[in-house]
Amino acid sequence: MASAEEAVADIGAGASLAVGGFGLSGVPDVLIQAVYALGPSGLSVVSNNCGVDGGGLGILLAAGRISRVTGSYVGENKEFAARYLGGELELELTPQGTLAERLRAGGSGVPAFYTPAGVGTQVADGGLPWRYAADGTVAVASPPKEVREFDGRVYVLERGITTDFALVRAAKGDRHGNLVFRKAARNFNPLAAMAGRVTIAEVEELVAPGELEPDEIHLPGVFVRRVVALTPQQAAAKGIERRTVRDR
Repeated sequence: MASAEEAVADIGAGASLAVGGFGLSGVPDVLIQAVYALGPSGLSVVSNNCGVDGGGLGILLAAGRISRVTGSYVGENKEFAARYLGGELELELTPQGTLAERLRAGGSGVPAFYTPAGVGTQVADGGLPWRYAADGTVAVASPPKEVREFDGRVYVLERGITTDFALVRAAKGDRHGNLVFRKAARNFNPLAAMAGRVTIAEVEELVAPGELEPDEIHLPGVFVRRVVALTPQQAAAKGIERRTVRDR
């Protein structure tokens, strides 16, 4: 695609998005900024976390564009916590490994799977507060899930996740959509890309088809519909979630 703005132009109000990244590592910031500029509201987001205050998905969150989040972590984002506890945002908290597998399953065409994670807790039994009312009471709670025993061990049924769109960031990609991720920035990106019906990838380095060795490709282009090449400045702009220094 010629630009990030062109790549996200058909993301409308109420769309569901799977978004890669973990904290500020591997976050598709350029695509998120393009969605912010486009202006859709009522978005349902599936991501490990919802960025940080003023960074990543936190930009859409602060603008009131996100109505529902499926994720595994709220910390480090005061805006996220305030909107959730204030009843402005619906949140489906999911164990981190379960979230990863739900994305992978959805992208693989698997509708549901059994896992021991969450058995004996509100994850399986129901009652997790999805949305609070303005007075602090629980307006919407999670329903109980199906549990089943296999070989003497109890498991809970979890649904696979698919979304209208997926936004991911890769270190390198070609024009066929084959992607390579760098170290920790790989995180949820391949899984989010699998789950999206229309996956859009921003790549720090765009190469011609055939330049990537098959064995170095982390995500095949069959999962990717649109590729946006970043400028050197965009590729170099990577946020640091927390700086830790010591006295010399």
